[in-house]
Amino acid sequence: MNPLDVLGEEMDELVNSFSSEPIVGDLNVGLTQYTFWMFVAIALLMIVVFVFKKKQAAAGMLPKGRFMNGIEFLVEYCRDDLCKGLLGDSWRRHFPFIASVFFFILANNIVGIIPGCKPGTGCIGTAAALALVSFVYFIVMGVRSKGPIGYLKSLAPAGVGFPMNALVWLIELFSTFLRLVTLAVRLFCNLFAGHVVMGAFALLSTLFLEPLLQGFSLTALGQAGASAFWLAILLIIYAVEMLVAVIQAYVFTLLSAVYIQIAESTEH
Repeated sequence: MNPLDVLGEEMDELVNSFSSEPIVGDLNVGLTQYTFWMFVAIALLMIVVFVFKKKQAAAGMLPKGRFMNGIEFLVEYCRDDLCKGLLGDSWRRHFPFIASVFFFILANNIVGIIPGCKPGTGCIGTAAALALVSFVYFIVMGVRSKGPIGYLKSLAPAGVGFPMNALVWLIELFSTFLRLVTLAVRLFCNLFAGHVVMGAFALLSTLFLEPLLQGFSLTALGQAGASAFWLAILLIIYAVEMLVAVIQAYVFTLLSAVYIQIAESTEH
């Protein structure tokens, strides 16, 4: 039997496996597999932070080892590139939020690429909640910086007469609310698509190997060779997904920092 004949059915099952399924309770009040792995990622992140702080206190000013240098590199990168580089003098006020968002998404993305695990950020509910938190934060920062009326006025550029300024204001207002959607959809879709692609190549590897396990034949041996080819591609995609896990955390956090900078900017 040609393994490709059952690929469509197997792909349907694969895609359905990414739906939120309750482990405890139901979808209204319960614990889904995505929520479970999100808590696992949070717990692992807390352990990493605790170990880092303990080692940092013991090492003093000079970090030692790959673990210490790796964590310090991420923290300094978040501080220098995502905060100082974009937010200027106000970076200290926003660093706890920016760092929390970055490390939360990164931890969930990394846990999600472990075989058998689910990324907490791979659920549209979690992605939407993160986007909502970022949205509320930069709106609050803009209102705090300029006042409610001042922030609303800042959506329209200065020097543009009526009625063009009213039209631009409406466009900017729509664009501001659109950020909420784009932040959530970008994070969710990239993770979901990546895991579906990895699952598809894992299925191909398995389907082409099964005939050889059932009985030896030249045809089965040839299909096993194809399985090795699919497996090689899967390993390449897996390495790419590890990079995507970091990039998506970076992009979401970068955009959040940019929106904060825009909200607080005094230039029109």
